[in-house]
Amino acid sequence: MSEPVLVRAGRLAAEGEPYVLATVVNVERPASTRRGDRALVTPDGELFGWVGGACSEPIVIREALRVLADGEPRLVRIGPPGAEAEEGDVVVAESSCASEGTVEVLVEPHLPRPLLAVVGESPAARTLRELAGTIGWRVADGLVDGADAVVVASMGHGDEDALAAVLGTEAGYVGLVASARRARAVLAELRARGLDEEVLARIRSPAGLDLGPSSQEEIAVAILAELVAWRHTRGLSPAESVEEAVDPVCGMTVSIAGARETVVRDGTAYYFCGPGCRRRFEGARV
Repeated sequence: MSEPVLVRAGRLAAEGEPYVLATVVNVERPASTRRGDRALVTPDGELFGWVGGACSEPIVIREALRVLADGEPRLVRIGPPGAEAEEGDVVVAESSCASEGTVEVLVEPHLPRPLLAVVGESPAARTLRELAGTIGWRVADGLVDGADAVVVASMGHGDEDALAAVLGTEAGYVGLVASARRARAVLAELRARGLDEEVLARIRSPAGLDLGPSSQEEIAVAILAELVAWRHTRGLSPAESVEEAVDPVCGMTVSIAGARETVVRDGTAYYFCGPGCRRRFEGARV
């Protein structure tokens, strides 16, 4: 028995994995789906659930990957050629199927909160963990795999070891809580271990916005402010890159990720909205 859509959604959320929830909110007959039907779409273009079969699935997958890229939900109206959007922010998509029904699907991105790993038991480290959890970030006590940001606030207790380990990962933010003198000593030790300047340039020290002389708790506030700014200004991750192609038969734009109907001809890959267009394309070959 397949896993229910909402159960799968809860599991992915608990694992910190992104996904899109697509919910049918309106149906005009004839259509093969009902209001309340749901599907879940993963970043690799896999769809689990039901939103109308071959006519609707490629459109829902395409729009799902788009909302993963921009983080904004959208309402998608899937109907016969010539359908027009009503007032409001509605994406209109033409279906190439023979059915003249119309389906409206709410497509909502669910993006995991950043994972912050905080190393150390200093007052700054404890306060930072508490504050980050308050604003909804996932927080780890110490180094963990897959952290988006790491702050080393161990105040001289193994700073170099922690940073050497972090710099071998893909963490986007690496901060060190230390005085300028201590930071220079840490960087010198890391150079002696063979780390080059390009790698060392990833370390932000002193971590956080410059608030002048500050208490440990104020340093935590300054770091959190810098982390929030970093989160909203960083570039798109590879998972947020959306590749699309045009179905050569019906002209529909389809997502390459997870495409089920493809043909390679003379070294060129073609992508189709459904098996009907693929068969027509294959049958046209002479």
